Formats: sequence, C-alpha cells, structure tokens
Amino acid sequence: MDGAYPYPESIPPQPGPGNPTFGAPYTGPPPAYPTTLPPAVPYPSSGGNNKKRILLVVGAVVAVVAVIGGIIFAVRSTSAPGLTDASAKSVIQDYLNALLKQDKQTVARHALCGLYDGIKDHATDYTVANLASDAFRKQFGQAEVTSIDKIVMLSPNQAQVLFTMKVAPSGRLPRGPGTKPASNNTEFQAVAQLLVQPRETLVCSYLPRPADSL
Repeated sequence: MDGAYPYPESIPPQPGPGNPTFGAPYTGPPPAYPTTLPPAVPYPSSGGNNKKRILLVVGAVVAVVAVIGGIIFAVRSTSAPGLTDASAKSVIQDYLNALLKQDKQTVARHALCGLYDGIKDHATDYTVANLASDAFRKQFGQAEVTSIDKIVMLSPNQAQVLFTMKVAPSGRLPRGPGTKPASNNTEFQAVAQLLVQPRETLVCSYLPRPADSL
C-alpha cells in the first residue's frame, strides 16, 4: 500500500503478570480525600510588629523624660532660693550689726561660711570674730546698708554683692597731722561674698572699697 502508514491507535494496557492490577478484583473508582483541608493559619503581618516597636520606643522616651523631670525637681527642691536685693540687704545689715555689737557667735557663723555647725571647738573662731569686730568698731560707730548696687551669681547658691552703706565714724582712730576728719553719714561702697542656703544666707567675707570712694 502506497503512502504513509496511519499512526496506530493506543491500546489500553492489558492485564498480565507485569501489570500490578493483574489478578486484583475491581473495586471501583478511588475514594475521595477523607477530610477537608484545615483552615489556613494567618501569617503575622509586619504592621503589628511596627506598632509594638513604636509603643516600646514611646514608652522608653516617656520613662526617660520622667526620670529627667524627677531629677530636675529634686535638684530644684533642694537648691537654695534665689537671692533678691531685699534679702541681700537684710543679711548684710545683720552682719554689720553683729560687727558693731561685737556678737562673736554671729560674726563667726558668717565667717565660717556654712561650716559653723560642723566645728566642735569655736575658741579660735570667736577670737578671730572679736578681732574683726573690734577693727570695724574702731572705724565706724554705725553702718546702714542703703542700696544693693549689683548682684553677680557665681553659682546657684553663691553670689558677689556690691552694695552702698552709710556710716558714721567712731572717732576712735588716731588722726595724724594733716588728716581730714571724716564727716558724719558718709556713704561708700563695699563688696560681700554671700552663701545662699535653704535655711540661712551668710556673709562669708566683707571688703570695703578703696578709701578714695569715701
């Protein structure tokens, strides 16, 4: 027969010794899947993790701010109050009065600049206070702070104060030839170093300006 031979049709496998189904009874179509598939487990989205991270960061920032605020509050609560012209004038006047009255305990408390209560023996301190008081009383019979001219805060509890005071001479200083007697109610400036504490303010040192300011 001329021409191409037609492709033979496929022949279904026949039962035989080489076929695994050989000799097995026919049981019908294979059974369906015994159960339905379990529901899919939702995969955690990255959005939830981002929210947790944001909450953790915000919480940490709030905690740091709270700690800093507590420290600032504690420092402010234990710091000495600010020094004003009125408070500076009052404490300097008290110190000058103690010098004029030869109040050795008050003068020593000021001069020790906060250490007075910690020192056990004040004998030497009282001697120095008496000498300072005697030197002041030889110059002045009275002294009155008239104005606070300048306050320079060296730290939250230390200040340098320039003030003017009106004094009257005591007449106890010997006068040499050609010395002009001092007039009453003379005003001049002086500088005081102050220590500001919660319970008291102290005049740690007192230094009058040069004599040409009289």
